[in-house]
Amino acid sequence: MPCEITMLITALRREWLTNPQRELLAGAVATFALIPEVIAFSFAAGVDPQVGLYGSFVIGIVIAFAGGRPAMVSAAAGSVALVAAPLVASHGLSYLFAAGLLAGALQIVFGLLRLGVLMRFVSQSVRTGFVNALAILIFAAQMPHLLGEGWHTYGLFAVALALIYGVPRLTTAIPSPLVAIVLLTVAASLLQLPVKTVADLGRLPEALPVFAWPSVPFSWETLRIIAGPAVAIAMVGLL
Repeated sequence: MPCEITMLITALRREWLTNPQRELLAGAVATFALIPEVIAFSFAAGVDPQVGLYGSFVIGIVIAFAGGRPAMVSAAAGSVALVAAPLVASHGLSYLFAAGLLAGALQIVFGLLRLGVLMRFVSQSVRTGFVNALAILIFAAQMPHLLGEGWHTYGLFAVALALIYGVPRLTTAIPSPLVAIVLLTVAASLLQLPVKTVADLGRLPEALPVFAWPSVPFSWETLRIIAGPAVAIAMVGLL
């Protein structure tokens, strides 16, 4: 038993304390970048921004403590937003929640059956197309926030790109996106620039989420409605 405790402490120390500065900076960058991205994907899915923010918050907390694997997406995904949009438009948010629960159950089954190994048969061109499609979706979701705006917005956009690509030439101690976010946020606030903020995109949460089951009929008809989207969401997660 003492040996097992020692091994556990060693593993926790390796995972949490190997490079805490890097981990904290990475977490800060991911958090700041995640907020506008989640709101954009929420609009693409046809749900309130609070839904996306709550979902990403819960996923991030669970993954941080339950563990994961390198390069695993543990936040909002544009591909899931595309799958969710038709279901929300035709049946409402409750059915999306039910489809999410079913997708999670399917992913557990996929894991127990070790179906992840089947992904090795997906060609490189398909994976590249999948990732490029996500990049195009993210770009398209962000463009409406730039089009038709004043020169202040375009100026901040240009400065942000300059910082993101220029700061690494000077130092890599601090992630350049974090530098851009902090400096431009402070500048926009102090100079009172007439630019849109995250709060302008939708009402932000003011309290922690509460647990609740989807308010849908427990019937075969409900299963028929959510089965297709649930399988699609589960497959996207597997890919």
